[in-house]
Amino acid sequence: MTSNLIDKLDYDATFDCVQCGFCLPSCPTYLTMKEEKHSPRGRINLVKYAVEGKVTLKDLEEAIDLCLGCRQCETVCPTDVKYGDIYESAVEVLREKRNKKLDTRIMSLFLERNYMLDIMYQGLKLYHTPLISTVINKTKALDVLPERLGNMAAILPPVKKEKTQTQNPFRTKKITVGFFRGCMMDAFFSNINDLAIKILQAHDIQVVEIKQQTCCGALQHHAGEMEKSKKLAKLNIEALEKYDVDYYVNAIGGCGASLIEYDHLLRDDESWKARAEKFVGKVRDISVILDNINLNLDIPINIKATYQPSCHLQNVQHVFNEPEKIIQRIKGLDYKVLPEKDICCGSAGIYNIVNYDASMDILDRKMSHVKEVEPQLIITSNPGCHLQMLLGVKKEGLEENIKVKHIVEVVAEACGIR
Repeated sequence: MTSNLIDKLDYDATFDCVQCGFCLPSCPTYLTMKEEKHSPRGRINLVKYAVEGKVTLKDLEEAIDLCLGCRQCETVCPTDVKYGDIYESAVEVLREKRNKKLDTRIMSLFLERNYMLDIMYQGLKLYHTPLISTVINKTKALDVLPERLGNMAAILPPVKKEKTQTQNPFRTKKITVGFFRGCMMDAFFSNINDLAIKILQAHDIQVVEIKQQTCCGALQHHAGEMEKSKKLAKLNIEALEKYDVDYYVNAIGGCGASLIEYDHLLRDDESWKARAEKFVGKVRDISVILDNINLNLDIPINIKATYQPSCHLQNVQHVFNEPEKIIQRIKGLDYKVLPEKDICCGSAGIYNIVNYDASMDILDRKMSHVKEVEPQLIITSNPGCHLQMLLGVKKEGLEENIKVKHIVEVVAEACGIR
């Protein structure tokens, strides 16, 4: 059994690494843990040694488990090492070794069923009602939760209004996009999706919402559940390709990264490969669309702001400049570059829950840089990063001084869209 598992490790890709160390300053776990095994180079060597019989799969576990999968190492690598493939193979192998099934079932229950997401949405609305909030605060109910869960519960965003659905318009000569809402994004940040659609429509872009869309499969993929990820990819391709649109647009750095790698995920499936390649050719983050239109940024926002990029928006979708270009076009906004902005904030899907202590060390480093800049606003481009930065602001006791907003919210405000 172990031998069969080891054969699934991407051994060939490990030879592309020349051990130069360029990845070390870009790796958040190496910067905080300062151990070779918690660097990309170290993890690559461990995978190689496992195949060669020099270490066991057990020896891989800590190093692979504590990797955020941010893939910043790929962006800076001078020899184009496909670290994501190596890491992905190790995660899949370790998952099979441990035979974890319950957590996958739980993940599927919540992420792949619209009624469960609606229950989460309604629960969040109830959680933020004055009565429930008062009871929770007075009874200190969150104190009975483990720290990792209590802290996350304390910063959950309020639901501002009812979720809305856009009617599918008739095709015009304007650009037409299919909008991908995501699952967790639409449960926790449906207002951002609504604002994104309103911005597009206000600038003569036709928006089609595809009700048949489902979970993008990102969290399942990160957990090594490749067959489940492939199934979800096929469902989304089938749902979205039916519509005559120019682009598939989303406002979620992590989901967009999953969507744009469907061709890689389905590369060995001849019946889906071409369809997946055509699909990913249309995937766009909303910042790419907004950067290419003449936004009506008429309302000044007189505030000092900084930007925390989404790792997967940059390192997988390769969207580096567009968000900052948009931010710098906003009147009155005093933009300050965040030191080490390209380093992961420590969110990484559910990493900040399952690897809480490691995540908080990374977040503490990130917040030390935030305090250098002294912004009044942190701008994000991914829901996980958004929640993590909210947590960082709360941990530092800066809620009164620093707000956290998605770039869509900032653009909407500058455009006078509510």
